[in-house]
Amino acid sequence: MYHYLHRLPNLPLQEGAWEEIDDNDLVDIPLLGQVAAGLPIEACPDQDSVQVPSRMVRRNTYALRVRGNSMIDCNIRDGDVIIIERHESAENGETAVVMINGQEVTLKKLYIDKSGVRLQPANETMAPIFLKNDDVQVLGLVMGVVRTESIAA
Repeated sequence: MYHYLHRLPNLPLQEGAWEEIDDNDLVDIPLLGQVAAGLPIEACPDQDSVQVPSRMVRRNTYALRVRGNSMIDCNIRDGDVIIIERHESAENGETAVVMINGQEVTLKKLYIDKSGVRLQPANETMAPIFLKNDDVQVLGLVMGVVRTESIAA
């Protein structure tokens, strides 16, 4: 059984919004590999696919499998598949997939100011990552989550 969590525009992912979707409303999108929700990992592209609700798909949509628990307070857990819309920028506080120094990728809340970039985990037991603006490239924003296991916390 698949459960889907869809992000509404300008709102965070909300726990009570899990849905089950009829198989007729699913489309395939590329599953391009893994993203770390913890310490950044080397970007290792993969080529697979995953089925998601058609209303979550836009022109530049892809998926990544989450490894780690740094985003659990945003309802994103280890093993989830996140639906990403390709973007080159993010607003402060948005949950984004970012590449660090052209090599490693991670999933964090992004905050930008004059002194640099803060990649903030959504897990109070983990510390933020501080970087220079030039060291970070936004790859996309989280638009939804696919979970194959029980949605109970």
